[in-house]
Parts: sequence; C-alpha cells; structure tokens
Amino acid sequence: MSNDMASASNKPDFAIELVEVTKKFGDNTVLYDISLNIYKGEFFVLLGPSGCGKSTMLKIISGLEDATEGEVYINDRLVNYVAPKERDVAMVFQNYALYPHMTVERNIGYPLKMRRAPKNEIHKKVVEVARLLEVDELLDKYPEQLSGGQRQRVALGRAIIRDPIAFLFDEPLSNLDALLRVQMRDELLKLHRRIKRTTVYVTHDQVEAMTMADRIVVIKGGVIQQIGNPREVYMKPTNLFVATFIGSPQMNIFSGTVTQKDSGLFFSGPFKLNLGKRFTYTGKEPKVSLGIRPEDISVARDVEPDVIPGEVSLVEEVGSDTLISVEISERVSCKVRVPAFFQVLEGDHVKLNIQPDKIHLFDAEGVRIAAMGE
Repeated sequence: MSNDMASASNKPDFAIELVEVTKKFGDNTVLYDISLNIYKGEFFVLLGPSGCGKSTMLKIISGLEDATEGEVYINDRLVNYVAPKERDVAMVFQNYALYPHMTVERNIGYPLKMRRAPKNEIHKKVVEVARLLEVDELLDKYPEQLSGGQRQRVALGRAIIRDPIAFLFDEPLSNLDALLRVQMRDELLKLHRRIKRTTVYVTHDQVEAMTMADRIVVIKGGVIQQIGNPREVYMKPTNLFVATFIGSPQMNIFSGTVTQKDSGLFFSGPFKLNLGKRFTYTGKEPKVSLGIRPEDISVARDVEPDVIPGEVSLVEEVGSDTLISVEISERVSCKVRVPAFFQVLEGDHVKLNIQPDKIHLFDAEGVRIAAMGE
C-alpha cells in the first residue's frame, strides 16, 4: 500500500469541517477564525450565551449565511459556493417553520414533493416517519390544531424524511415549557441513537448541552473557548469563562495570590489554603483565581485543618438536595450543595471544608493551571 493510500485510510470520518471561518457583518465581526471537525454520527452541541455567534455558525454550515473567510466542508466536499438546498443538510428552527395551510401529512412530505417523488412513495415514507415520531394519528390535522411538542415532532419529521447527511437544530426546544422540554430532550436523544445521523445542535442551555452532547464546543464572543466531551468541559474547564458557564449553580471563584514553598503551593485570599504539591505555579504574576464547585465543599462537623468559617445567608431547597449560600468574609460568599436531609438555618455559623483534589486554579489571565497528572 502506498503512503498516500495509507494516510487516506487513516483519515478521520468527518461529516462537517470548518476551516478558519470568519464572519463579518459590515465592520462587526461575529466569528473569529473558527476551526472544528464534526464526526459522522456525532451529536455535536454549539453552546454559548446569546449573541456569541453559535446560530451564525449553524447558518454558515447550512448555507443560509456565507463565510467572510475560511472554508466549509460537508462529507469532504467544499460547499462555500453550494446552494443551501444542494448541501444535503436539514435545519430545524425554534419556531418550527411549518406551513399553516398544509396538513401534518403534507408538511412532513413536502421535501419529497419538491423532489417530485411519486405520491404513493411520499405517503408511504410519511407514514413511516410519523409512526417513528408518534404523530401518525395527527396526519390530517393542521399546525394550529397541534400542541408545541406535536409541532416540534412534525418539524422533525419533515427533516428526517429528507434523509440528510446532517440535522442542524437551532434552539429547537426553547419555545417549550420546562416539563415538555425535558421530555423532548429525551426523545431527541432516543431518535438520534436510532437513526445515527450527524446532529449539530445550538443551545444557550448548558444543562441541555451536558445531557445531550457527545462533544461540546463552548463559544464566547465569536471565539471558541473549549471543545470536549461533557465530562472534560465540566471537570477540566480551560478558562474562567467555561468554568463559570458550565455547571448549575456555577463554580465558586475566589481571587487571591499564591506562594510557592518547598512544601507546596499556598493560596491566600478570603481564606488561606495549603494546595500541597498538586499544582506547580511558575507564573510571574502571583494573582490567581481558585475555583471549587458547590458539590465539592462539605460542611465540617468538627474542627479540621483548613476549615473556612462562615455564616449561612440563604437556604434553597431544591428537592433531592439543598443549596446554601455562606458568607465567608465581607462581600465574599460561596454556594454549597448539601443533602436534602441536612439541617441548616439562615444565620447559622458553619465551617466549610474544601476537597483539595477538586480545586481548580486559574492564572491572572483566567487560563487554567494544570494539576499534577493532567
């Protein structure tokens, strides 16, 4: 086998590739030099706050927007100059975009009608897709007669019947109420596992991203912050933005300084903490941010080393557990997650114990400082 053939056989199986994509609207740049690869069959989530550029990225993949710079590939084909309908991707919008004058059957079958497929073939495939989505009893209904969840399923059906290379979802569940959103999230995942089709999913909801994604790209201000699976972005956030954006409640962040001694690294801020030799800090600027998630802080029963005294300012019961806010110094507080049966009242004085192996450390620029073994 030649070297060229060997390298071709080892090439990753990408469905979608973005290479140094930049998007400008006049003088306003909304995407900066975006490069990412999405594998075939992957559930890939674009996550970030409103206005970060994630929907624009989806539109560039679909062809609804042109990239100002860079290249877009779908199944190894450069599609920068390919019309949206020729890219073989199906987009599902948050407003469903159903035709109000068409029945459910005609809405689902419309893509095949546009391809001039025979009527009997369209009907057969519509019924198959409708059964898959459990809307087969609604085929003669009109969109105005459907609930939000039913409309979303019909919109999904219209995408599925096209049998595209990839599905592109632009915040598809944001118009649904909380309970229905959770149900539809589960159904979307089951559907994805059944049909095993590449899915690119835009959301600002980090819970949605964490529960659905194979991989997540976190975006801020048109710039990629981190790409990884949900566990990676949660356990090893690359910077302060990711650390505080991923997780609910968000990670507690404390500003301070560090000192390197023979026995290890010492943190001084609202409290003092011996970080041991888990971190080695070589930066010139001693200012750092120490992060700890609410579930990685315990309320100390006895006097222990490095306990942090504080006063409970708020107790929030959230069912399976309780969130308590603890004031540890003037204008500095932290959130602690404790079991629901834990008895604590506002005004109680408590002592907090931080799990040292769960600490996250960030330098003066907000970049993660790797721990030993990472």
